[in-house]
Amino acid sequence: MKNIEEINLENTNVLEQLQDLIEQTYVIEREYEELKNSHDSVEKLVDLSPNALWILEENGDIFLQNSKARELSELLNIIDLSLQDSEISYDKYSYIVKVGRYRDKILLSVTDNTEQKNRERLATMGQMAAHLSHEIRNPIGSISLLSSTLLKRVDDKNKPIVEEIKKSVFRIDKIIKATLMFSKGIVARKSTCSLYQLLDELNNSIAYYSYTKEIEFKLDLPNIKIFADFDLLSMMLSNFIFNAIDAIEEDDEDEGIVELIYIEGKNHHIFKIYDSGVPIQDKDILFEAFKSTKEKGNGLGLVLSLQIANEHGGSIKFLDEERKGFEIKLKKKL
Repeated sequence: MKNIEEINLENTNVLEQLQDLIEQTYVIEREYEELKNSHDSVEKLVDLSPNALWILEENGDIFLQNSKARELSELLNIIDLSLQDSEISYDKYSYIVKVGRYRDKILLSVTDNTEQKNRERLATMGQMAAHLSHEIRNPIGSISLLSSTLLKRVDDKNKPIVEEIKKSVFRIDKIIKATLMFSKGIVARKSTCSLYQLLDELNNSIAYYSYTKEIEFKLDLPNIKIFADFDLLSMMLSNFIFNAIDAIEEDDEDEGIVELIYIEGKNHHIFKIYDSGVPIQDKDILFEAFKSTKEKGNGLGLVLSLQIANEHGGSIKFLDEERKGFEIKLKKKL
């Protein structure tokens, strides 16, 4: 039989081993907490990136990803991980993909470069359109001059035909001016100008515009003066009136109304324009260059109008109310 000393010694050894085990458990727990905190810190750091970031296992399983990557999770199905650098398109968006490797992990970064692509595309289209506009301008000028001469010489019964030629030339000339202005950029040369004179200018533009339906124009501009670029202001409001005419032309009704209202705000001159034509189908492309919501559009009218409003410290808003239309704000001269 074991004596008391041997038993006490065994009990002491057991207690020491138990104590060691408890201490090792605490060490493992502390290391786990440190690792967990480190992982959480890395995850928070990765989440701050504006790009979509993934850290993948060799088999393609996700080890770590940020919130942007979760939004674009479907891209993982079309990315070729064997390519270090690539460019992919998905759902009307363009992305630059970079793939790297570190130890047993795959590092994947995806950057949205849709806006840059659009800028490059618009720059190319703008250059081509400007070149074509220069080429077209001379023959259009000749047609305009000859039609004006012809109008004075033809019989009265043929004058409506010549008038339609002049209106068609006016529309082409309007497109050419818009294209050249878009390629060069808008610069406002402001001075004191009369809204009453602007009203005359708008009425003259309407007289040159071609349409087939009975349209009532309610253009209400007061006899006041504002500080603005008269020519740009005339172009901007004419664009909205022409768009309204086209919307009425596309409607099933035989007649329509175009209404222009002026409101004097505290800090802004406010113009509101309404029409009874067909509603706008795709509001998301209203202010995108070379994209039009109507059959006759060239996709520059609203883009230039917005640039003109911005040059006057203002803005343009689509009024999605009972009466569809637009609100144009121009900042007052303080």
